[in-house]
Amino acid sequence: MKFISWNVNGIRACAEKGFYEAFKELDADVFCLQETKCQKDQFNIDLPGYHQYWNYAKKKGYSGTAVFTKQEPLSVSYGLGIEEHDQEGRVITLEFPEYYFITVYTPNSQDGLKRLDYRMQWEADFLSYLLKLQETKPVICCGDMNVAHKEIDLKNPKTNHKNAGFTDEERACFDRLLEAGFIDTFRYFYPDQEGIYSWWSYRFKAREKNAGWRIDYFITSGALEKRLKDAKIHTEIMGSDHCPVELTLI
Repeated sequence: MKFISWNVNGIRACAEKGFYEAFKELDADVFCLQETKCQKDQFNIDLPGYHQYWNYAKKKGYSGTAVFTKQEPLSVSYGLGIEEHDQEGRVITLEFPEYYFITVYTPNSQDGLKRLDYRMQWEADFLSYLLKLQETKPVICCGDMNVAHKEIDLKNPKTNHKNAGFTDEERACFDRLLEAGFIDTFRYFYPDQEGIYSWWSYRFKAREKNAGWRIDYFITSGALEKRLKDAKIHTEIMGSDHCPVELTLI
């Protein structure tokens, strides 16, 4: 089974910058998007052989997620079931026979950390949500989680310390996720790999200089450890300020 997650930073723009070619080339069983930035009926995509599920933000041109899957899920739900968190189209959960599959676009703490308090509440509620699902069956979760966990996960950790995405508070939330038994699959396979990132600012030629951050993840329940085959970050694929990340299971 191959899974792909990609923050496309606007699916309409990405569709004009190689999305279809990348989608065909990657040939995933499940392909997830974050930051789709569209409303229902604003963008229609023909993907033969895939079931489509979209979660739109109430605010136009903002946030949003989507999942395309070859296998029809047993059930689909949108959001966390908490009204405060479910206005921005950030979560889709698919139930399959052997696991739950979640795509997430974690809220950014924003400049000046003006949304950090909200982010901390989100983190607590999201972890509770994952743990509740895990009581029934294992969980695979992917998406733009808007945090570089360790210094190895971004090019310039010292100058970015206490900036959104690399605060002690956000990193501690990711610690708690791992302490709860979830696996950061890329680090599971490549614990010491440096210089591999999934997001680069559009400013200052960051991608050209590879001054990036690893903020896109696949995490899984520990119960799936023996099924983990590989994890990849497709730095060669353009079309967004993020690149796709991949997980394969036996």
